[in-house]
Amino acid sequence: MIEFSKLAGHIVILSLLACVLQVSARKPNVIIIFTDDQGTVDMNCYGAKDLVTPNMDGLARRGVRFTQFYSAAPVCSPSRVGLMTGRTPQHGGLNGNVPLDSVGMPSQQITIAEKMKKAGYATAHIGKWHLGHHKETIPNGQGFDHSFGHLVGCIDNYSHFFYWSGPNKHDLWRNGKEVFHNGEFFPDLMVKEAGEFIDKNKDQPFFIYFALNTPHYPYQGSPKWLEHYRDLPYPRNLYAAFLSTTDDRIGALLSEIENAGLTNDTIIIFQSDHGASEEVRAHKGGGSAGPHRGAKFSLYEGGIRVPAIISWPGNLPQNEVRKQIATGCDWFPTIMELCKIPAAEHKIDGKSLLPVINSKSARSAHKIFHWKSGNSVAVREGKWKLVMSGKKAELFDLPNDLGESHNLVKEHPEMVERLRGKSAVYWQSVGQSK
Repeated sequence: MIEFSKLAGHIVILSLLACVLQVSARKPNVIIIFTDDQGTVDMNCYGAKDLVTPNMDGLARRGVRFTQFYSAAPVCSPSRVGLMTGRTPQHGGLNGNVPLDSVGMPSQQITIAEKMKKAGYATAHIGKWHLGHHKETIPNGQGFDHSFGHLVGCIDNYSHFFYWSGPNKHDLWRNGKEVFHNGEFFPDLMVKEAGEFIDKNKDQPFFIYFALNTPHYPYQGSPKWLEHYRDLPYPRNLYAAFLSTTDDRIGALLSEIENAGLTNDTIIIFQSDHGASEEVRAHKGGGSAGPHRGAKFSLYEGGIRVPAIISWPGNLPQNEVRKQIATGCDWFPTIMELCKIPAAEHKIDGKSLLPVINSKSARSAHKIFHWKSGNSVAVREGKWKLVMSGKKAELFDLPNDLGESHNLVKEHPEMVERLRGKSAVYWQSVGQSK
């Protein structure tokens, strides 16, 4: 009888140990928060003095913030190709924004979601897509178990209509089926959808691509923030109100994670898709690139240098800053490494940022990086950046010229030819790569 009791006790202990090991072996959840048209310096932790962004800044305090982080492109769809595939947009099969009559990003491209799903993750897209409208190129055809949001570039946040290319078209979908939530604020719907997905999948690892339609126009800030910023000059007041409204919803999403008891089990990645807009629909501005030149659509710093943060409490450094060059293409391999998922077998352009995240003295992940947008190309190597459009070439020493105002082409013709040659070789290789 005594021996049986001892045996039973051992079984209980072993069972408890097995449970502990199972919990500790759980892969981390991953949430990518992707804002839209957010300016290069439009957070308090990036230097903004006239904004209220406590939730975004809180991520920086709990994680690692990058100061030389680049989007894969200065416009919406291509930047998302870089994020989803780890490839420069052209390498990922897309040259520009996806028009309404286009298939979109080729379905044979391998996305983060496809890799995560194969590794046993529950996957969700919530928010903006802008990578295709056909069955094979909507989120459910690109590795997402669950999808809720709009497929085109932007919508009115209350009617959920895509409105500037007539006729106006309702654009709100859940798993390929049109749904209607007339009058409900889209970012609130996103938080609700994310909360339900988290609750349903909290006992298994999950991946959420939380792609906000904000602070992209139309500027639709909440009344409290419109009142708060009433004394700011136009259009900064409208943009600021919408950005703080965005920050509130990011805080609500983080609360959903905390309420589920998953804060220390969840990697949060935050990035803007590119620089702020100066389009007419954006009141010709409102966002800020700080000391940098350019805005959305531009390959100058203001178009492609963006705020970016990664946070995983208890596992990654906290309240630290990294000055190394990094890009939106790098999240793909970084996530694979952090989640202990086999690296991509196909060729990608991204590099894992884990060495840089863990050490401020680590080398930049990229010795060189390339961009193309329309008829313009850019290449960054070390301190040098070459921007070319047609026959025009501009060479900048970025650390000493943040505003890209001093063209050094005549002073350093050998560097111009070096970077021009490397750019040509890269784009030729992309044309030959699968």
